[in-house]
Amino acid sequence: MPRPSQSPVEPSEPWWRDSWFAAAVLALAVFAAYHPVWHAGFVWDDDAHVTAPVLRPLHGLWRIWFEPGATQQYYPVLYSAFWLEHRAWGDAATGYHLANLALHACAAFLLLRVLRALSVPGAFLGAALFALHPVGVETVAWISEQKNTLSAVFYLLAALAYLRFDRERRHGWYALGLGLFLLAVLSKSVTATLPAALLVIFWWKRGRLSPMGDVLPLVPWLCAGVGAGLMTTWMERTHVGAAGGALALGFAERFLIAGRAAWFYLGKIFWPAGLTFIYPRWAIDARDPAQYLLPAAALAALAALWAVRARSRAPLAVGLLFVGTLFPALGFINVFPFIYSFVADHFQYLGAAVILSAAAAAVALGVRHIGPAPRLFAGVAMLGLLGFLGTLTRRQCAIYADSDTLWRATIARNPSAWMAYNNLAAGLLEKGRGEEAARFARMSLDSDPGNAEANVTLGDALRQQGHLDEALSEYRKALDLQPGSVVAHANLGATLLQAGHADRAIPELERALELKPDLARTNANLADAYLQSGRIDDAITRYGDAIAYDPENVEAHANLGTTLAQKGRTKDAIAQFKAALAINPRFAIAEVNLGNVLLQAGRSDEAITHYAKALEIDPGSSAAHNNLGYCLLQAGRREEAIAHFRQALEIDPSNAGAGRNLSDALSGK
Repeated sequence: MPRPSQSPVEPSEPWWRDSWFAAAVLALAVFAAYHPVWHAGFVWDDDAHVTAPVLRPLHGLWRIWFEPGATQQYYPVLYSAFWLEHRAWGDAATGYHLANLALHACAAFLLLRVLRALSVPGAFLGAALFALHPVGVETVAWISEQKNTLSAVFYLLAALAYLRFDRERRHGWYALGLGLFLLAVLSKSVTATLPAALLVIFWWKRGRLSPMGDVLPLVPWLCAGVGAGLMTTWMERTHVGAAGGALALGFAERFLIAGRAAWFYLGKIFWPAGLTFIYPRWAIDARDPAQYLLPAAALAALAALWAVRARSRAPLAVGLLFVGTLFPALGFINVFPFIYSFVADHFQYLGAAVILSAAAAAVALGVRHIGPAPRLFAGVAMLGLLGFLGTLTRRQCAIYADSDTLWRATIARNPSAWMAYNNLAAGLLEKGRGEEAARFARMSLDSDPGNAEANVTLGDALRQQGHLDEALSEYRKALDLQPGSVVAHANLGATLLQAGHADRAIPELERALELKPDLARTNANLADAYLQSGRIDDAITRYGDAIAYDPENVEAHANLGTTLAQKGRTKDAIAQFKAALAINPRFAIAEVNLGNVLLQAGRSDEAITHYAKALEIDPGSSAAHNNLGYCLLQAGRREEAIAHFRQALEIDPSNAGAGRNLSDALSGK
C-alpha cells in the first residue's frame, strides 16, 4: 500500500505564537466580547435541554443513553454534559453560559491547531475571526446550542487525532480519533460531515485520493455519521414534530432553499448586519423561474472553482467544505426550525469557521508580497476588524438577556415572526400578565392565521383572565388546525376540569397522554378528574405517574397523600405528605393534611406539631386552627382549644365544624 505523503512538520514558533499563549488570548477575547452573556438568563427552549427533574437522579444517565425520547433529541453526550452541569450549579443560568463560553473558546483554539497542522497561513487570524464573529452569538449565547459548541470541540479534536494518524499511521491515534468522532456525533449529528471534510482536505493537499490509504480508513466514520444522521432524522420526525404541514416540501423546493441558504450564510459572514434570532421564512415557489437564479449561481460558482483547480485546488476545497458542512441544514433534511425559518445563525457555526479561515489565509498570503510598512498597516487593520467584530458580538449578546428581551428584539427586526409574538405571549403569561399576553397571541394569529400554537396561547391567556368559554373555543380552533396537538388537548382538558366538567375533561386529558405520556401536570390533572368522578384507584395511579415524571411536583405528592388516606392507606399517605414537605417545607395545606392523617391514626401528639407548623406558615388557616383546637381539647387543654376554635370562626364564620367544636368545648363535653 503506498504511504500517503507526509504533511510538513511545523517549525518552532516564537513565544508570542506559542499555543498556550494563543489559547489564553483567544479565551480572554471570547470572555470579554461575550461579557453580557455572563449574567443572561434562560431563553425559549433552554428548559427542555437543562436536565429535567425526572432525569436528575443517577439512573437518569441510563435513560439519557438508552431511552430515545427521554430527552428532546438523542444526543446522549450533550445531555450527559447537562446532567453533570446541573449537579454542579443546578438551575443557575450563569454556570451554563460560562460553560458555553469556555467551549467556544476551546473550539477557537482547536481550530487554530487544525489550521496550523494543515499549514494554513493566517491560522491565528482565522481562529480569532471565528472566536469573535457575531454570527456565532446565537450558538454561544443560547444555552440550548451547547450542542454546537460541545460537538465542535469533539469534531476538531477528532480531526486533529486523525491528521496525526494520517502522518504516523499509528492505530492509537486512529482509535482516539474515532472515539472523539463518536462523541461529536452523539453531541450533535451535524458533525457527521467530518469524514467527508477530511477527504476533501486530503484531495486538496495531495491532488488525489488513495482508495486504500485515504478512503478505506474513513469508511467506519462514514457509517457512524450516517447512522447518527438517520437517528436524528427519525427523532426530529417522531419526537420533535418536524414532519408534514409546512415541511411537506418537494425536491425542487428543497433545491431552491439550499441554493438560497448557501448565499444567505455567505452573506452574513462577510456582512453581518441584521442578525436576528428568527429570519423571515421565504416563500418558495418551484414554478417561479426567478427563484432558480441563486441555486444556479451556486452551481456556477462551484463549476468555476472546479475549472481553476489546476492552478489551485484551495478555492474549490473551501467551497466544498463550506457547502458540505452546511449540508445537514440546507433544506434536504427536515428539522423543526424550518417550520418558522429556513435559515438560522446557529446552523452555520462550523461552516463559518471554513470561510473565516479561508479569508484569513487569503489576507496572510496577500501581505507576504507587500513591504514592511503596508504589512504593519494591514496588521493594524486586522486588529481593528477584530475589535469591530467583538463590538458587534457584544452588542448582539444583549438580546439574549432573557426571553422577553429576545422576543421583543426579534419582533423589531422581523415583524412577521409569528413564533416570536407567540413566545412573547407565553412568557407574559408566566408573569401573570394575561391581558398583554392575549394581545401578542392575537398578533401572532394576525401574522399566521393557521398557527395553532397561538390559538393555544390565546386560550391560556383567556383562561388566566377567567374567560373559560372563550378559552375553550380557542383550544378547539387549535385542534381543528392541528388535531394531534398535545398541548391543545391537555389545556382543553384542564380548562374543562376547572369549569367543573370532569367527565368531559377526561377524554381530552387521556388523548394528550396517549400522544405524550410524560406530561407530569397533565397526569396530575387527569388524576384530579378521576377523583372528581369517583375513580379513586385510577386517580392514585395517575398521581403516581405525575410524580414519576416530576418527582418535585409538590401538589401531586399532597393530592396523592389525600387520596391514599381516603383508601385507608395511612402509612403511604403519611409518606406522600412528608415527601411534599421535604420539597416545600412551607406548604401549609400539606402540614394540615398530614396532621389529619396522623390524628386519624391516633397519633395526636404528632398531629398537634404539624397543625402548629401549618399555623406558623399560614396563621389564617381556619382548618388548622379548628383541627389543632380539636387535638388540644382531646388532650385536656380546654382553654387553648377554645381560643383556636374562636380564631377558626373569626377567619371563616361558615366553618360549621369549628362552631360545633366550640359549642362542645364551652359546654364541657
